[in-house]
Amino acid sequence: MRVHNMLEARLLYKEAEEHKEDNPALSNVIERNIRKIIQLRLKTARDQSLQERIADAMTTYSGSMLFFYVHIVWFCVWILLNTGRVGIAPFDPYPYGLLTMVVSLEAIFLSTFVLISQNLLAKEAGHLADLGLHTGLLTEHELTRVLQMLRAIQDKIGISNDEDSNLADADLEMETKPEDVLAEIKRLQRRAERAPAASRKLK
Repeated sequence: MRVHNMLEARLLYKEAEEHKEDNPALSNVIERNIRKIIQLRLKTARDQSLQERIADAMTTYSGSMLFFYVHIVWFCVWILLNTGRVGIAPFDPYPYGLLTMVVSLEAIFLSTFVLISQNLLAKEAGHLADLGLHTGLLTEHELTRVLQMLRAIQDKIGISNDEDSNLADADLEMETKPEDVLAEIKRLQRRAERAPAASRKLK
């Protein structure tokens, strides 16, 4: 028991040390959620394959100012060496066909790396969208149950809604099905797209 108490005290002390720099204006739940999101992102980065890490590294580098400065220096040195004024015979005279070919190949490879990184980001965004949808549906389900419980309590103690308020006719206690919402969005979108065509025919 003494060892157990010492270990538990040690864990509590370690947890307090980790949380001593937390923002006091934020609740513990928010702090915990922030840490969880960071842990998930780090785990996703660790689970990437070698090819994916190379693509991310190349995309990050190609989108930096260092990449821009390196190319400025490279182009200036290349053009200077091919002017013949530094004692070196031009190996790629104007219009710099070799430089154009190298830059074109570089652009192709960089575009490929960017597309790979975008696919990875799109996959991660899809997972986050699924998580957000699941959380939203779970929240809607729980709120519906809470409203049903409140209506039962209201009926039990004999409280009636104000007829002038919108709560009297609100369908807040109905379970919202995502497939019904998507179908209604598509229906209204098709109707909105057909409306301009119909108005043009009338004119």
